[in-house]
Amino acid sequence: MHIAMGSIPDDTLAAFIARAAEDPAVAGLVLSGSQVHEGMPTGHSDYDLHVILRDRHASELAGLDRFRSAHLDLVVIELAEFRMRGMPGRPDHFARYSYVHAEVLLDRLDGTIARTLDEKRTLGADEALDAAAGWLDAYVNQTYRSLKSYRDGRPDLGHLDAAETVPHALEVLFALHRRVRPYNKYLRWELERQPLGDARWSADRLLPALRRVLGDGDPSTQRALFAGIEEAARDAGHGGVLDSWGTDLDLLRHS
Repeated sequence: MHIAMGSIPDDTLAAFIARAAEDPAVAGLVLSGSQVHEGMPTGHSDYDLHVILRDRHASELAGLDRFRSAHLDLVVIELAEFRMRGMPGRPDHFARYSYVHAEVLLDRLDGTIARTLDEKRTLGADEALDAAAGWLDAYVNQTYRSLKSYRDGRPDLGHLDAAETVPHALEVLFALHRRVRPYNKYLRWELERQPLGDARWSADRLLPALRRVLGDGDPSTQRALFAGIEEAARDAGHGGVLDSWGTDLDLLRHS
């Protein structure tokens, strides 16, 4: 199926929106990606557009799912799939953050598209509690493995485990605030515009610490990061997860 390409991405987007608006099977249009993050678009940025259909079989636009060009990146899905996309336990759970700052361009369902987006933007109370506990346990496990390897004279393997602690740490920190962990591209953007409430998690302090852990797995940096996460987790009521590790936590606290 052909898409009319304009001379610039704005023209291509406008033409596609006009075309989609003429299709009665289109229930909504949602814009995401760099374009909804102020200050992030560059000269190479395209438009990430979600097309929500009432019925996939009723629209020729269904064939454009996963269409990509220098101007336009499309996801074309039915309403039922849109409601579930990016949610916990789904194979596409990684897509959740793409909806956090997404903008509704068209909603023919009396606000249903907007309400569905709002459900994706933040973690529910129970969801956040479970997520924080699960990621905290995974983070402690990986940090413990890393520091054991350093203790036992295997720094190269300790470094590999240290690198794997970073995504776990970020999941914990954001879940503790009922927030969806951002894609790394937007991590500084999030920390600067919506701080996590503790100076230790400011962009200028957290990002260098994470880079150090990724760079060489420095055990002292790992322990300093753990100290902050332990305090935040206990304050949020997750002491039970930490205490289940018993004396193994001593390795995360002291060299």
